[in-house]
Amino acid sequence: MKRRKKQSRKTELQSSISTGELKSTFLKKSLEENLASIKQMMGNSSDFVVREVPINKQSFKKTKAAILYIDGLIDKNTVNEYVMEALMYEPVEDHLTIQHISEQVKNNQLPIGDLKEVTELKKMFHHLLSGDTVILLDRETTALAASTRGWRDRGVQETTSEGVIRGPKEAFTETLRTNTALIRRKIKDSNLRVDSKVLGKYTQTDIAVLYLEGMAEKSVIEEVHRRLDQIDIDGVLESGYIEEYIQDADYTPFPTVYYSERPDAIAAGILEGRVAIITDGTPIVLLVPTLFINFMQSSEDYYQRYDISTAIRLLRLLAFNIALFMPALYIAFTTFHQEMIPAPLLINLAAQREGVPFPAFVEAMIMELTFEILREAGVRLPRAVGSAVSIVGALVLGDAAVQAGLVSPGMVIVVAITAISSFVFPSYNMAIPIRILRFLFMALAATFGLYGIILGLIMMVMHLCNLQSFGVPYMSPLAPFVPKDQKDTLLRFPRWGLFSRPSFISKTNKKRNNH
Repeated sequence: MKRRKKQSRKTELQSSISTGELKSTFLKKSLEENLASIKQMMGNSSDFVVREVPINKQSFKKTKAAILYIDGLIDKNTVNEYVMEALMYEPVEDHLTIQHISEQVKNNQLPIGDLKEVTELKKMFHHLLSGDTVILLDRETTALAASTRGWRDRGVQETTSEGVIRGPKEAFTETLRTNTALIRRKIKDSNLRVDSKVLGKYTQTDIAVLYLEGMAEKSVIEEVHRRLDQIDIDGVLESGYIEEYIQDADYTPFPTVYYSERPDAIAAGILEGRVAIITDGTPIVLLVPTLFINFMQSSEDYYQRYDISTAIRLLRLLAFNIALFMPALYIAFTTFHQEMIPAPLLINLAAQREGVPFPAFVEAMIMELTFEILREAGVRLPRAVGSAVSIVGALVLGDAAVQAGLVSPGMVIVVAITAISSFVFPSYNMAIPIRILRFLFMALAATFGLYGIILGLIMMVMHLCNLQSFGVPYMSPLAPFVPKDQKDTLLRFPRWGLFSRPSFISKTNKKRNNH
């Protein structure tokens, strides 16, 4: 019976190892059994290194240890100096038992700050594949995971997608601990909490949730953890995987989760009571809850004088309306409402369109689709030629289309102004829904004229007012209208006038300090 039970346990372990699922398999006392299981799990991976070293080799009670790590994920100098050298050359007293040897190795021989005890194979593999060095001792069911992570990264560089004239130039990197350190440099407060999670069955991606305790709402923090815990996915390679799982509305073109690669923008959101989600392997950090007005604001607004920032915000709102409605208004005026156009301008437009064989809607669709293709081509092409191809392509195609009589010069001007206005938004993920909705408004204008535009605008506003982000109304503080929160929405009051945080974000700690 004992042999059968032992054999069945062995077969269960082998089957779990072969399928790659280790849920609750604990380490054995035998070092050879543990190494056999680990090697079978890792296969013949060339980057998996196992080094067996003897401990207290001068004693008759010889104890073996095994050092395991993944080459390329660890800092070799740290492993050689603080792990191997410490175990191989530091003597261990002869009279100690295996329990005392394990304690001495942990407390006296390994000069590493971050040292954790692991008893399960699953957790041990997570540490091993995350860049830690695992030390196994013979006749010991507890392994030691030493933090020796040292893979190469690109370092802290300047952001390429959210450039500013005035303000910090640093951007997040693909390393989780570097990103949390960038936030710590901005917010030097003991109430800043960093909660860790692991997502992805195969990728085992590290996630960090950052917030200020006492400022962020407990309900929001609990909701963030609940949504993250419900994610069951094979792998998480970028924060966009998480964004799709935690966003409130799936069927909307508008983003309900804000993201940025600027540490100062994320730190400012945390100071308002929001929650940041950092994903290892990507410089894009998520921030919730999110309001519609946040996508019209830039971190540079708070580094300039309040009057300059207010003028720039109003300019962004004007660009928002131009990018969304200008082609639709041109189609509606030239097709249905010619009486609203001044007579000299109407005569010029009619003369320009005399040889154009297409209606205004088809004309606008041709130009808009052409520019969208050029925009995507400019993004995908190498940087050295991408901008040149997009600019030269737009100029050449626009001039050739006018000369060929396919489009009118007025339509080229409208499309060009619309395209330029779509680049004014600080957040790229808000420019995408505007580009999509522009075609919808163009179709409504070609069908019903101004009535169609007004109908589409009413439906869009109703949709926006119906959205929420982690329990916060998406259009607040505009709808519902909160007078005291208007100091930092369309306008920006002076710094001394911003004495309260957004009421829908932080309900417990509303007042800013020094006011």
